[in-house]
Amino acid sequence: MSGSFEFVDPDHFTTGTVGPPGERVFYLQAGSEGHVVSLRMEKAQVAALAQYLAQLLADLPAPEPEEVPATLDLVEPVVAEWVVGQLGVVFDDNRDRMLLRAEEMVLEEEGDDPPALDPLDEGEQGIARFALTRAQVAAFVVRAATVVSAGRPPCPLCGRPLDPDGHMCTKTNGHRER
Repeated sequence: MSGSFEFVDPDHFTTGTVGPPGERVFYLQAGSEGHVVSLRMEKAQVAALAQYLAQLLADLPAPEPEEVPATLDLVEPVVAEWVVGQLGVVFDDNRDRMLLRAEEMVLEEEGDDPPALDPLDEGEQGIARFALTRAQVAAFVVRAATVVSAGRPPCPLCGRPLDPDGHMCTKTNGHRER
């Protein structure tokens, strides 16, 4: 069974990467009172989460001023507890918090029975819950945009990422490396 985590008032919430461009591994990381959890994510998940959170923030009325997180760097060592499969976000008006839920990606083995449809039955799947302030969410959105855009530049012809050694460009029918 994978670990499940709940951070009611995390003092650390960020995203970051480990590895060189083209081989980067993306993480979502949260911590409270010295306990830090890292979850592995895909680049597209980080980008989509940041975009969605930015839209949620824009749709809400202006908040009371809050303290901005001091640092958004990943806390070392970065070891993923599990890989994120699904994400969900809701806004809690009563607590003025964004509630983020991350669910572990669970691969079914061939011959397994289909998973139960009971949403309250978490079974062996890891679940992480984070109650985030608007300042934490706003800082995450900015950090995510920076991290996602820090990768390899796109090919001007096909838009795919350029490796240091070039790539087989589909717009040139793969006949030359760009």
